[in-house]
Amino acid sequence: MKRREILKGSLLIPASIGVTLSSCETRNDNQSINKGSKVKHSACRWCYSKIPLEELCERASEVGVSSIELLNPNEWQIAHKKGLVCAISNGSDLGITKGFNDPENHGQLLKDYTSIIQKADAAGIEKIICFSGNRNGLSDEDGLENCAVGLEPILKLAERYNVSIVMELLNSKIDHYDYQCDHTKWGVALCEKIGSSAFSLLYDIYHMQIMEGDVIRTIRENAKYISHFHTGGVPGRNEIDETQELNYAAIVHAIMKSGFEGYIAQEFIPTSEKPIESLKKAIDICSV
Repeated sequence: MKRREILKGSLLIPASIGVTLSSCETRNDNQSINKGSKVKHSACRWCYSKIPLEELCERASEVGVSSIELLNPNEWQIAHKKGLVCAISNGSDLGITKGFNDPENHGQLLKDYTSIIQKADAAGIEKIICFSGNRNGLSDEDGLENCAVGLEPILKLAERYNVSIVMELLNSKIDHYDYQCDHTKWGVALCEKIGSSAFSLLYDIYHMQIMEGDVIRTIRENAKYISHFHTGGVPGRNEIDETQELNYAAIVHAIMKSGFEGYIAQEFIPTSEKPIESLKKAIDICSV
């Protein structure tokens, strides 16, 4: 199952759902599991969709994970009950291809994010993901302007509720053809144009290796705009071990040296018949 399919239905939940979740309630025993590492580890739910969420929370916690992310609001409490947080939540049901670069989406996006921001604040969820959308013939300049206009009222609300909206950088070469926010430079330009403390970037290492490479230098130079990271082996988006081209230990070391205090989330698709063992190995690699 592809991630874009998992994203569907993210807002199809009653407004009356009661969720109480505090980021301070993360299990403390993960620190010892990670051998004293200061890295805060997360795992993306959609990569383990065959495992029931409660079981995934339990098994991921055992290998040093303190967050299961890209959850829908009706799933937040499940992670909480298992002692985990949701480092970044799913956002609008419009998904990846229909984003802020198209003014026709702005009305629905405002409605969706207004609803989820209020729920996130009540639940202690600090970050919500968002997307630029596909170009569909739109220039980078016009897409940038449209994103800024569409995000403005949402970010004012996010600032009031102390919630961050985070736009993901994705590759438009292999996985998300025509996606607009496909280079760090474009994402940084949007951050600078908006100038809000409630807006930042999700730097997906897998996607940006495909689009531009030069990962460590790019992270160092743009660290202040990045609040979240995703992993994935290149090529293939599978395990981040010796079978792929990236040196994740070196990348995570550079991330932590930049002063990063957020979460690094595993978003690779396990090929192993024992996916939690693959997750454990990834956590070990990234626990620098």
